[in-house]
Amino acid sequence: MRIVVDCRYVRFDHHDGISRYTAGLVTELGRLHPLMMLISDHRQLDMLPALPWQLVRAPTSLLEPLVALSVNRLKPDVVFSPMQTMGSWGRKYRLFLTVHDLIYYRNRTPPRDLSPFIRLLWRVYHLSWWPQRMLLNGADGIVTVSETTRSLINEHHLTRRPVTVVPNAADTVPGIPSHRSIAETTRLIYMGSFMPYKNLDTLVLALADLPEYELHLLSRVSATERNRLTRLAPQARLLFHDGVTDEDYHALVRSATALVTASLDEGFGIPLVEAMSLGIPVVVSDIPIFREIGGDAALYFDPRSADAITAAVRNLAEPGEWATRSALSIEQAARFTWAASARTLLDVLEGTVPTTP
Repeated sequence: MRIVVDCRYVRFDHHDGISRYTAGLVTELGRLHPLMMLISDHRQLDMLPALPWQLVRAPTSLLEPLVALSVNRLKPDVVFSPMQTMGSWGRKYRLFLTVHDLIYYRNRTPPRDLSPFIRLLWRVYHLSWWPQRMLLNGADGIVTVSETTRSLINEHHLTRRPVTVVPNAADTVPGIPSHRSIAETTRLIYMGSFMPYKNLDTLVLALADLPEYELHLLSRVSATERNRLTRLAPQARLLFHDGVTDEDYHALVRSATALVTASLDEGFGIPLVEAMSLGIPVVVSDIPIFREIGGDAALYFDPRSADAITAAVRNLAEPGEWATRSALSIEQAARFTWAASARTLLDVLEGTVPTTP
């Protein structure tokens, strides 16, 4: 069976969610079965395993609907794309597409790193359900990253194709998980974007009532947004890192009391798994996807209430609470591995290709 994996959404310098999903899966899938990667820029190879590859046009090209004509020349039996927008016109292979979440139907502000034209198309695409249905029904099967998103796909009748959950995971972090019995710092970590649905305002307001805690916001942020959040709660101790290396990120998480997020919507929650794998408790919004990822290990709060966030953080200071949450976190994080997800994906791909007599 000839497998091709679309790796054209892998970033050049650091992974975002889809980029990390692609790299994590293709690395482990390549250990299970020979495959070829599709790239659109040679710089992507620095973020990918040493596997055979083929250069094709970028997925943001206006000719993307015709990309299958180029892929056909590779004679694949099946192609897996970590996005749902891969062109399929004229394909001669089986195709699996991925839906990570349905966030942008409720929050239509597109990612800021897209070109103005692509941002416009993004908004138009999410004005109704039919473009999504058309793309998904044009594939042979759909992959998603969580049971939460699969339920939403079914709720909105987005496809007639079978939907399989191939979960996200966290990259292996060097070293061993924490064996602390108590929280040794008053450092809280936030790893995520500054998009409106991330609900940073409520989180920052909660910090105003936690004067002994400092909140480290690790992602890149504009000066305008940084100043706005600082003015929102001048008494809150906010430290903006404006981007960190993987090494700095792991060091900061290891030293933290907890990872916190007040997001109103998510497709998964890789930072939760990363923190939990290190034995760091997570204090998060009480939304379905975080219940799925955090299980009994996480502390949950009403994301609309700053007081609820404050109370959840303070709960970690209760005798024995931090150690209990830390141990539960390690157990919960072990449920999510790239190896297990790649095995599930391979089973799905193999099940679509007829066996030659």
